[in-house]
Amino acid sequence: MIVVMSAAGTEAQRNAVIARLVDLGLRGQEIVGESRTVIAVLGNVYPELRDELGTMDGVDEVLRVSKPYKLASREVQQDDTVVRLPHGVAVGGGRPVVMAGPCSIESESQLWEAARGVRDGGAHILRGGAFKPRSSPYSFQGMGVPGLQLLRRAGDEFGMPVISELLSVRDVAAVAQYSDVLQIGARNMQNFVLLEEAGKTGKPVMLKRGLAGTIEEWLLAAEYILNQGNPNVILCERGIRTFETATRNTLDLNAIALVRRLSHLPVISDPSHGTGKWYLVKPMSMASLAVGADGLMIEVHPSPDHALSDGAQSLTPANFAALMRAGAALGAALGRPFADMPQRVA
Repeated sequence: MIVVMSAAGTEAQRNAVIARLVDLGLRGQEIVGESRTVIAVLGNVYPELRDELGTMDGVDEVLRVSKPYKLASREVQQDDTVVRLPHGVAVGGGRPVVMAGPCSIESESQLWEAARGVRDGGAHILRGGAFKPRSSPYSFQGMGVPGLQLLRRAGDEFGMPVISELLSVRDVAAVAQYSDVLQIGARNMQNFVLLEEAGKTGKPVMLKRGLAGTIEEWLLAAEYILNQGNPNVILCERGIRTFETATRNTLDLNAIALVRRLSHLPVISDPSHGTGKWYLVKPMSMASLAVGADGLMIEVHPSPDHALSDGAQSLTPANFAALMRAGAALGAALGRPFADMPQRVA
């Protein structure tokens, strides 16, 4: 249920509605948009509540929300969410951004070479994994906190916000300290305790779709973060598991287009994990932009043949630069040019 306040509504009237909800054992979350201000009613609502709230001063109308995901739904918030990051980078709002860098941080030299390559190629956000979820316990698991520290230094030196994956509640503080965006990977999409703790940090969170997660489950997972009072949520389609074995996963372009209609949250496409093959990353990036993705997440390694993880799907800096040139041309043709480059801080 949402309470739509009148255009002339006052702060006192909005506070009165929220106080009334608290008295009823419910919670109200105010959402200010360009065209209207609404209060999302959270909790176990009852039919008579609509009439009760409709009589309060400053209330224009009270509407039921049909979707189980309340805060993520366009019924609650019609305007696109724009997640603002350091260096003037904004995710959402019609101009796609690109997150790029190595799957795993392996060393200072490897990260610096990758960071220089993606920055020169036109990336907006530097990605790098310090804690890596691997199918085998014997595979490289990442450098941990030292890797996060390297990522922070690289971001500061090259003038880019950074994103890194969060695997466990025990690592929330460390990742939040060093990373501008907390990434929740596919295997943790429904780790609800982790989602809540990530939301409590107040930092932007990028939530990847689970290997077999439905769109509704994905948006309900986002609801756990939003429900902590954190509006800075980014969704990421990274491919789902199907019967097909020719590619690593099946990149679901339907999901990108549909979620852009169902939700106000920005949606990023990850064609690297979605295909598992470096030569498919460019065409699927173009397809993702064409169906409305708010950005791309691309794995780039200075020497993919020697990568400790996901080398087969990683682009070289040169191939990444070629992808960015093609993406920029397509974005301009679609009327959705890439966002401006990050602002360098002296």
